[in-house]
Amino acid sequence: MGSDGLTPKVATQAHPGTAPVHGIEKYTWALGLLLVIATVALYYPVSGHPFVNYDDNVYVTENAQVKSGLNWDTLQWAFTTTEAGNWHPLTWLSHAFDYQLFQADPAGHHNTNLLLHVFNVLLLFWVLRQATGFTGRSLMVAALFALHPVNVESVAWISERKNLLSMLFFLLALGAYRWYVSEPRTSRYAVVAAFFALGLMAKPVVITLPFVLLLWDYWPLRRMAIARDQPALEIADDSPLVKNRLERDTLPERSFSWLLGEKLPLLALCGASAFITMRAQQAAGAMHTVKNTFPLSIRLGNAIVCYARYLGKAFWPSHLALIYPHPGTSLKSWEVLAALVLLLAVTALVLRGRRRRYLLVGWFWFLGTMVPMIGLVQVGEQAMADRYAYLPFIGLFIMVCWGVADWAEQRKISSAVLAGASAVVLTVLSVVAYRQLSYWSDNVILWTHIIEVTPPNYIAQDDLGGALLNTGQLEEAMKHFRAAAEIYPLDPFSNLNLAIYAQQHDDPQQAIARSNIVLTRTPSPRLRSKAYTTMGLAYRALGNQEESRKCFEAAQQEGP
Repeated sequence: MGSDGLTPKVATQAHPGTAPVHGIEKYTWALGLLLVIATVALYYPVSGHPFVNYDDNVYVTENAQVKSGLNWDTLQWAFTTTEAGNWHPLTWLSHAFDYQLFQADPAGHHNTNLLLHVFNVLLLFWVLRQATGFTGRSLMVAALFALHPVNVESVAWISERKNLLSMLFFLLALGAYRWYVSEPRTSRYAVVAAFFALGLMAKPVVITLPFVLLLWDYWPLRRMAIARDQPALEIADDSPLVKNRLERDTLPERSFSWLLGEKLPLLALCGASAFITMRAQQAAGAMHTVKNTFPLSIRLGNAIVCYARYLGKAFWPSHLALIYPHPGTSLKSWEVLAALVLLLAVTALVLRGRRRRYLLVGWFWFLGTMVPMIGLVQVGEQAMADRYAYLPFIGLFIMVCWGVADWAEQRKISSAVLAGASAVVLTVLSVVAYRQLSYWSDNVILWTHIIEVTPPNYIAQDDLGGALLNTGQLEEAMKHFRAAAEIYPLDPFSNLNLAIYAQQHDDPQQAIARSNIVLTRTPSPRLRSKAYTTMGLAYRALGNQEESRKCFEAAQQEGP
């Protein structure tokens, strides 16, 4: 995890936070190339994967505006629509551009995702190395980010283009921030703000950037003034074996309030993004079911448990799934308490070891950047998601890589031994990630796996049923729709499919009953139109022409 081949004997005049160029640092470009090769080798099979029958239809295959390619109408639509419950115009334009190039061939769309992930890996390596001066440690963080199995979802799922794009601009903003603080100018600050705005227009999960920049001011940039009665906090690194490796920060120190004020324009962007996002989610009805089902106490308990579960998946990435059902009221009090004790214990240890600033920065990076996705403001039906870890896990990787490297230096463990151990860890992660990627090669395989590794999961049952329908396995699909309806009787998707099946198999009464469930449980015009159409056909079969006519008219009002 990178001792960088440095000894603690020499400290040269260097840029703030940098270490002397020596050993591994002479091969930076080769190391970057190695990252590219490893990432592409792991993810290359994704080019043969299909579209996923979960959101890929919304973002690509059934989206008429995206399929029209890049044109003026698409540009206007992208900046005004709240389709899919988000305002992310850059994401829509990216998909439209891909469709213009590749049409309905999923290979091209997958390759774009892979290319963006490769860019993000290289950017992370570059940003960390530029800010800290440590090549080996930065390399290991970037390698963990590149190969960790939890990131498979963000790369293999075409609909998660937004995750990759937002990360690209987040890292560009983080890199530009170091450039700005080295010589503060309005024009340089504008570049940071522009990258941040572009990130928000790709996916608003990067809304925590101003918070991350404050952490960055503390370490590695060391712009944050620390009280003089704590001299131990003012050295470049508080490990005895590293003190002489880094120059003390020569950037002007500022108070916390000054640094916070510096972020006010960025915080204004955050406020605008939050307002637009909430309006978009409400317009799409994404918050309706959750608001009525999960009170704050339930959401808070689930958030605490999910923080602990994310930690577990960072260090033991097993039972990964596209959707993790929300536990609702089934969470036990002891689970919440145990997770809370774990989080408080780690926080206490980090604060106790705050002389190693990277521990505090890494831990609060993880906690802070996860806040928009942790479910305090619950959107959708999931408890957590692998894709949500794409940004927050970087904080954990920083903690581990810097911590292990310092530990190894204190015990005089050779660079060769540390590099060998790092290679073993990355190999194991790559094998697990490759296996996880294989589940995405087929929709039936993907959803079957998700049903196996998650608790009763009606969403996975629905989508497995949909995948089987697409392959012509009607009766097998119905088994899974019935299973979904048993898990959650008010599920609109399974009830719609069961209603259509009942109508087509001479059971109009059941078709009407299940269609009514759909109409009371979903705001989706598409599903409501199908439900009304099914009811109209059922009423026609019963000889009730008046009700049939009303249903067909209602279906037409919902949408063609």
